[in-house]
Amino acid sequence: MDADLEDKVSRYMSYLLRHNPEGLRIDRYGFVDLDELYRKLKKRFPIDKSFIYRVVERGERKRFEIVGNRIRALYGHTIPVKMKLKEDRDTKVFYHGTTPEAASKILKFGLKPMRRLWVHLSPSIEIAREVGLRRTRRPVILKIDAETARKSGIRFYKATDKVYLCSFVPPNCLEVVDDKK
Repeated sequence: MDADLEDKVSRYMSYLLRHNPEGLRIDRYGFVDLDELYRKLKKRFPIDKSFIYRVVERGERKRFEIVGNRIRALYGHTIPVKMKLKEDRDTKVFYHGTTPEAASKILKFGLKPMRRLWVHLSPSIEIAREVGLRRTRRPVILKIDAETARKSGIRFYKATDKVYLCSFVPPNCLEVVDDKK
């Protein structure tokens, strides 16, 4: 499969399913009819329907979910959707990779979803670093004390093995990871 085409299709699918369905009928849980999505993609890309399945299955970061003949993005939404995700009650620590400029504000005011519906967290320093590297060459890795956050009413949800979601992380639950050792 052409990696460049796969990337372009994945990005467009993310845009449609997370931010702007452009006329696709999206239900309150974020699902769109797979055939409807395929027809829209086919207008822009030379693909067959099986290509969508390959994008979903082979994606490095599991971005999408197919259930029956419906597909949705699992995280990253700016449009209102109700994600029925499993609450994580066991993970003690999460991580978040960000820019040095953003880190200073986050440490002061807490970690907020900003333009998205949810704060995105990682289960490991390595994954958080990968995320941070998308925005800066020198990411700051923040450690989230999930146990303390839960005591103040924060709930965490597992979107994928690499992405966890929450509504907010208070400043008292955050610290910078010194991983330069």
